Amino acid sequence: MTRLLFWIALVILVVMAVRSKLRAALARAQGPAAGPAPAGADATAWSRVEDKSEPMLCCARCGVYFPSSEAVRADGRDYCSPAHAQLEAR
Repeated sequence: MTRLLFWIALVILVVMAVRSKLRAALARAQGPAAGPAPAGADATAWSRVEDKSEPMLCCARCGVYFPSSEAVRADGRDYCSPAHAQLEAR
């Protein structure tokens, strides 16, 4: 029984080592597009993630952070909504 458990454990370790090497080779082939994968993440799925982030701005009226694509600009300042831009204009 001990021999059987030994061989099963050996096969599992070999399979895990081969999968690890294949993932590392695939990650090197694709390049460091998204940076290192977090612990426990699938390296192939992580490398396909695109960086779609944009700068965040702070509303001059209420202090809420929002994406720069949604900014309302008035008098050289950034606001989160047209209502806040009008309130500051008064």
